[in-house]
Amino acid sequence: MSIIKSISGIRGTIGGKPGDNLTPIDIVECTAGFGMWLKSRTDKTPKVVVGRDGRISGKMVSQISVNTLVGMGINVIDCGLSTTPTIEMMVTEFNADAGIIFTASHNPEQWNALKFLNHKGEFISAKDGEEILNYISSQSLEFAEVRQLGSYEKTKNAIGIHLDKILNYPLINKEAIKTSSFKVVVDCINSTGALSVPPLLMALDVEFVLINEKVNGEFAHNPEPLAKHLTELSNAVLENNAIMGISIDPDVDRLAFVNEDGSMFGEEYTLVAIADYFLSKKKGNTVSNLSSTRALADITKKYGGEYFASAVGEVNVVNTMKAHHAVIGGEGNGGIIVPDFHYGRDALIGIALFLSLLAERKSSPLELKKNYSHYEMIKDKIDLSTSIDLENTIGRVKNAFQNEKLNDVDGLKIDFENGWVHLRKSNTEPIIRIYAEAETTDIAQSLVNRVKKYF
Repeated sequence: MSIIKSISGIRGTIGGKPGDNLTPIDIVECTAGFGMWLKSRTDKTPKVVVGRDGRISGKMVSQISVNTLVGMGINVIDCGLSTTPTIEMMVTEFNADAGIIFTASHNPEQWNALKFLNHKGEFISAKDGEEILNYISSQSLEFAEVRQLGSYEKTKNAIGIHLDKILNYPLINKEAIKTSSFKVVVDCINSTGALSVPPLLMALDVEFVLINEKVNGEFAHNPEPLAKHLTELSNAVLENNAIMGISIDPDVDRLAFVNEDGSMFGEEYTLVAIADYFLSKKKGNTVSNLSSTRALADITKKYGGEYFASAVGEVNVVNTMKAHHAVIGGEGNGGIIVPDFHYGRDALIGIALFLSLLAERKSSPLELKKNYSHYEMIKDKIDLSTSIDLENTIGRVKNAFQNEKLNDVDGLKIDFENGWVHLRKSNTEPIIRIYAEAETTDIAQSLVNRVKKYF
């Protein structure tokens, strides 16, 4: 099937041959490369926090990786079934040196991944990733002798610690939410959202209905929170007369909403709405990636801030946020980053902030969205076959549209007067992503067609 070794970690499909897929041998090698990198940075015994989403392969991948770390003389704190933002926060909470999250995020059930975190609980840098890849490729791996093996311990309160911090975050208006008598439907996508979202809603006195709540990794639908995958959630919102639906991905770092009439609020507008609430309380700059909606720039300008675009990828968004002192940021895929909470996409604090916004404005999602610039986005893709030379293709596209505003920081983004197109190689799948945005779907599709003819 497929394996992708990148600067951010290892991702692949389970089974098959080593080097071609995510097999136990690949898991050991990549974990050991991470362990070598970590041990090179400290004279003391390193400590690593780990956790996993609810995937079928999660327990297997976790146990192999954890025992590899122990075999290298590294101490491990295992949070078990958890969320990506929770593990990020537990790295600093437990004063650890690094972290690993076992999740393939929005990818289907046959995929899994090892995502590496530094001592700040943030995704490792490109430089650190290259060092780890060098250890893996050179096979310069070394394991501990019997009396130097690492320790292993489990903790069961990681999600609770995370939620307590959210409930104590100053911009969460608990009282307004509690008096609003909200009723919501949550699509838990058969993963750890079922363990983390319900206790958050209970603490806020929000009535809820759960669908796909069994944590077994048997995803009820494609886990990417797109409209075509959320028809069950839309129907459940209508059937239960709820104010909205909440969709998270399997590791709970992406967030999308369904309006009270069953229509999509739009994952691109998750960040826009939360930025609207946040900037009304705390002035400052914002950041999203090059593939995200222009509506964030519009709302930022309304509050007197400045908008900045980064390359795609959470680490790139975080670095740009730090460089420009952004007070809120994220990605158009429904990823919310609140920097004075932690530098990571976090659907849980996103839910609490969105509920605070609805409660304070006394609004429904459908009414709220009418306040924002209206854009339509198309998210297309092309399989990255051997017949496509991406570098040459981008060169042809650049030449064809040389009179437009071009940005080649990450693939190529073309800003037209009536919209934009961004094409880039995916970090997580063997595909080329082609995103476009304009005031109407027809215009956006016409822009995509203009670019795709050069492939």
